[in-house]
Amino acid sequence: MTWWQVVLGVMSRKLIAVIVRGVSMEPTYRDGDRVLARRGHSPVVGQVVVVEIPTGSPVGTGGWMIKRVVAVAGDPVPRDRADALADVPEDRVPAGKIVLVGDNPAASYDSRTAGYFRTDRVLGIAIRRLAP
Repeated sequence: MTWWQVVLGVMSRKLIAVIVRGVSMEPTYRDGDRVLARRGHSPVVGQVVVVEIPTGSPVGTGGWMIKRVVAVAGDPVPRDRADALADVPEDRVPAGKIVLVGDNPAASYDSRTAGYFRTDRVLGIAIRRLAP
């Protein structure tokens, strides 16, 4: 095995390219954009993440979606940004949970309707758009 095969193997475990499908992240990302994501880092507010579509979602299951982080564990519950969280009993986002929204609220399945997402279902953090 050559040194570049070792480097490629290590990088493939840390980096993944995903293709955006749909308009929920417009104008930041458009349908068909390729995005490079880094695995293994805890997301922070403002970052865009690739997260597993939850079971029972109206957009299907078994795939991935890309959304922006608006709150992480320990942050105040953003009731004003997510109707589905308006009546949760806690004042702070619980451990293991995250609040996500699409940049295009008119066309996004996210915490506004689904409530919390699980942090263990985050595949990675978007780090840049890739050239077509």
